[in-house]
Amino acid sequence: MTAPEVHAADDAVSSGFSDAEGILDVLIVGAGLSGIGAARQLQQQCPNKRYAILEARDAIGGTWDLFRYPGIRSDSDMYTLGYRFKPWRGARAIADGPSILSYIRETADEAGITPRIRFGHKVVAAAWHSAEACWTVDVERAADQARQRFKARLLYVCAGYYSYAEGYRPDFPGEAGFRGTVVHPQFWDASIDYAGKRVVVIGSGATAVTLVPAMAETAAHVTMLQRSPTYIVTRPGEDAIANRLRSLLPARVAYGLTRWKNVLLGMFFFQLARRRPAKVKQRLVQMAAAQLTPGFDVDTHFTPRYNPWDQRVCLVPDGDLFRALRQGRASVVTDQIERFDANGIVLQSGQTLPADVVVVATGLKLNVLGDIALTVDGQPRRPSECLAYKGMMLGNVPNMLLAFGYTNASWTLKADLTAEYACRLLRFMDRRGHRIAMPRPAPDLAPSPFLDFTSGYVQRAAAVLPRQGDRKPWRVYQNYLMDMLTNRHGRIDDGVLRFDTAQAAPLPNHDPLAEAQS
Repeated sequence: MTAPEVHAADDAVSSGFSDAEGILDVLIVGAGLSGIGAARQLQQQCPNKRYAILEARDAIGGTWDLFRYPGIRSDSDMYTLGYRFKPWRGARAIADGPSILSYIRETADEAGITPRIRFGHKVVAAAWHSAEACWTVDVERAADQARQRFKARLLYVCAGYYSYAEGYRPDFPGEAGFRGTVVHPQFWDASIDYAGKRVVVIGSGATAVTLVPAMAETAAHVTMLQRSPTYIVTRPGEDAIANRLRSLLPARVAYGLTRWKNVLLGMFFFQLARRRPAKVKQRLVQMAAAQLTPGFDVDTHFTPRYNPWDQRVCLVPDGDLFRALRQGRASVVTDQIERFDANGIVLQSGQTLPADVVVVATGLKLNVLGDIALTVDGQPRRPSECLAYKGMMLGNVPNMLLAFGYTNASWTLKADLTAEYACRLLRFMDRRGHRIAMPRPAPDLAPSPFLDFTSGYVQRAAAVLPRQGDRKPWRVYQNYLMDMLTNRHGRIDDGVLRFDTAQAAPLPNHDPLAEAQS
């Protein structure tokens, strides 16, 4: 490796590891929705902290810059997906991808965050050294594949929860002989022309229900091919109450009221689904049936085998998917793929779906920490071997936070709370003269999966996700109100988060899960 370089937040490049000039207070990984929000809150609440953002790609926006498939949009309302500190001013509550990307970029530019971002800098490894009380972060530069090194007191990982390099992509027998085009939506090719062509979208999740009506506008026909049904709910593309409040009240007041309205409504329906799953299931299926033509086989195509919110409920603004089905521009087939042939897809039932374009909307490949190789005092720390503290730190990993949003609500609600907590933690440590903060799990904690979800992409990632414990603060509650009270108003020094002033003995190298399970 060449001589390392360290980038200070307010200097272009400074070499060496001088504490005064070279070591950052905070190093944020990722310039997407979470990373930009974290930087903005850090500037507001800890203005004296020096920070930088490392972004592996060459643009701001994360998910909202990466995904370019037809119809890309939010799958939750922008009054909760938007930042708490920056009102969403768009007319549409369910916004398209370019509008969301513009919102993130505007946030970064308004706050002067953009110059703090080092684009094309992929973090490959992070090593904690107790003696120095800081992280040494190794970065691969996209421009020339050169390695660089940063040092920071706090590592804040906002890299999302899925791999940008690959999506989940099953291999289908006979696919090589298919004469048409096959594409995964994560890697959409803008040159694909599907106008007037037969399209098959494999999948029934949020991406598929977005693609089908968007492509049906110009395609000859679009078929959504699903192995099993998903709960699909219509919601107005515009929030009439939000728009009315905005016309009567100052923007921040109207935004705050709408945000709380949507938070509380979302929590109410989630709790109702958990407590009365059969009734909610019946109602959701009835709502779908009411938007389809008489005689439509709702039992086969829109009646899932699982309870509501065992997997994420898909949202379609203004019923666009149902409208495409009613108009005959799209159809749904529930079956399994036996093989591809030259002209389409042969199903296990014997039916053949002719296709010119096949979109494999089969999901994401989850990862944690952006696949960063983590070590603590020379010993590897794998997230899957750690318990999650408050859903935002890892047990026995010091001075590191992780942005991971909700599965039953907007991602940003939890990301905002995590950023607020990071600022509280930094201010607390400054007041007390602490340099190290690390959650220590008790040996009697009973570990369980991090996410209580039956979705395929979550089950496939069980081996890489951290675990949660059987009691707070190791439980992941998926509850905004509970998290808000705990993270915004709860004690920092809670007896679980341990503090030190610096250079103490090396941190424990045992496996916390093995200890918890013994």
